[in-house]
Amino acid sequence: METKYQALFSPLKIGPVEVPNRIAMMPMGVFSPRLLSMETIAYTKDGADYYIERVKGGTGLIITGLMPVVDNMGFCILSNPEGYVRDMKYLMDGVHEAGGKVFVQLTALTGRANHGLTGITPAPAPIQNVWDPTKIDIGMTKEEIHQYVKNFAEGAKLVQDAGGDGVEIHAVHEGYLLDQFVISFFNRRTDEYGGSLENRLRIIKEIVEAIKEKCGADFPVSMRYSVKSYVKDFNRGALPGETFEEKGRDYEESWVVAKKLEEFGYDMLNCDNGSYDSWFWAHPPMYMPKACNLDDVMKLKEVVNIPIVCAGRFDDPELADKVIAEGKLDMMGMGRPLLADPEIANKFAEGRLADVRPCIYCHQGCLGRIFQGKDISCAVNPACGREKSYALTPAETAKKVLVVGGGIGGMEAARVAALRGHKVDLMEKTDELGGVFVAAATPDFKEDDRALLEWYKKQMIDLGINIQMNTEVTEAMTKGYDEIFVATGASERKLETPGFDSEHVTYAIDALKNKEITGENVVVVGGGLTGCEIAYDLARKGKKVTIVEASETIINAFGLSAANYNMLMELLDYYNVTVIKNAVVDKFEDSKAYITETIKNYPNVANRAQHMFALGVQGMPKVHEIPADDIVVSVGYLPDDNLYQAIKGDNVYLIGDAKKPTNVMDAIWAAYEVAMKV
Repeated sequence: METKYQALFSPLKIGPVEVPNRIAMMPMGVFSPRLLSMETIAYTKDGADYYIERVKGGTGLIITGLMPVVDNMGFCILSNPEGYVRDMKYLMDGVHEAGGKVFVQLTALTGRANHGLTGITPAPAPIQNVWDPTKIDIGMTKEEIHQYVKNFAEGAKLVQDAGGDGVEIHAVHEGYLLDQFVISFFNRRTDEYGGSLENRLRIIKEIVEAIKEKCGADFPVSMRYSVKSYVKDFNRGALPGETFEEKGRDYEESWVVAKKLEEFGYDMLNCDNGSYDSWFWAHPPMYMPKACNLDDVMKLKEVVNIPIVCAGRFDDPELADKVIAEGKLDMMGMGRPLLADPEIANKFAEGRLADVRPCIYCHQGCLGRIFQGKDISCAVNPACGREKSYALTPAETAKKVLVVGGGIGGMEAARVAALRGHKVDLMEKTDELGGVFVAAATPDFKEDDRALLEWYKKQMIDLGINIQMNTEVTEAMTKGYDEIFVATGASERKLETPGFDSEHVTYAIDALKNKEITGENVVVVGGGLTGCEIAYDLARKGKKVTIVEASETIINAFGLSAANYNMLMELLDYYNVTVIKNAVVDKFEDSKAYITETIKNYPNVANRAQHMFALGVQGMPKVHEIPADDIVVSVGYLPDDNLYQAIKGDNVYLIGDAKKPTNVMDAIWAAYEVAMKV
């Protein structure tokens, strides 16, 4: 292939199976009934098309989401073997016809990481549950262990019979059940499956031996592997660069484990870092560095000879090509970037990097939806997981379309309408496209948000959309259009707090976009996602920051992934951000914020009394007097639907923040879903 990235697009052998290039789609959960048949536990045609589309886009290897080999509320590929083999052939044939290979990930499920979406699964030994530490998960019997080993072999045989190229074992990774066996911090057994490292690895050895016996020595078996756990305690993960005592798997033991996995017969290690206790390593949000796991993963190449894959915000083909060419890595693993843009591999090969629709690492369309029991999808790509039903088709009649507002929602409506063949005018009242997303993308850890803005701007140009900047649309200007999208955005909610007219009080958009906060002591009013991100950004720049939140919780954003939430909470703690909840700022005066922390009504007197005692008061709210050189206010937005109310009709669509201020996913999806039908 003629490409700048010769190493990245060279073939690779995993056992005897040759993969056409070094790009692998990482396993991500596909559990919803529309994508995964609950009768056969095989992918439906919609589920298979989701994977096939990525191979058509140039991905060399698909590693599917996990499939249980043990019965969990009827969810097991062994429950209907004939149906599984029959139905999975559509996926296998489709991947092969598109030129790729497919490994199916097989799982023993979660152990202490059971999150309530499935039934209770046993752990290696009695241990605290991740999601509810007050519960103790039961330990496995030796009979259960032996049955699990047998089931892995039978599951692998079904994959082989269906035409799969290999399997991946889930996993000595992320603190799942098999990882809990390997790590002494979690494995408290005293029999031959606990104690020494040899014993803790016994089930891992038995699984691959059973598969090779059942399927043949040449049938490839990959292991999903976390190099380092980054666990500083139960349900506490360590941040990049943080000094801590590793309670999970550290480097010294990891090199030994990796060598053992190769000796046991595993043909590939598919690697990242982390555990459920440090979930943000395995599912890195935008707060993590790019390619956050790469340095750790590359160290494995010094101790094993089998192929090594790396995943985790790893979306730079230049970097991937370099480390592969240097022999430090064998495959580039991508998960969420392939959801955002299924054609990313072909675009890499063709050098069209500016055409790649970037993943913004928000987890809202993927992990967030999975935990809600919904189809896996993508915040920036509404067609993800709906490749056929959401495919854009040419409009029967080309129309004249007006889009009012050049924020993310407005640009998405314009893009989709133009792709369908409509003539589109986009009018924006300011001198830049992007709306409030421009401010949101300002912090340096939001580089992918900025990339998304640039991608949209390029789409506007490439699609020939007529853009008119510095144009405030009036009712009269909307005449003569067949369809009108009103995406006029929202304005920040203001507070009438005494002293908030000071030059030292800044609202979120201005604080992010225009004004440097120079004071040493900063109070952030509003503990939503934006307020907490502002607080984190200021604290890491050396400010002493206090968040004041009126409700009982902070970062209360619907659909926010636990990985994003947990890491941001750890960051606020690490940078010593003070959080005062159930509180309001009464006034700002003489470089001080006067804050009242209120007492909520508790269901019983004892709890109320205990809370009051903790506050050091006898039935009275606590008043704080905090030094505040600057105040940043982030208390949400009010929709601007004035134009819509003036012109509304059957051909007028209110979208984005102008309808309801929420998040980028809602703005993009609403615009796409309307424009695809216009």
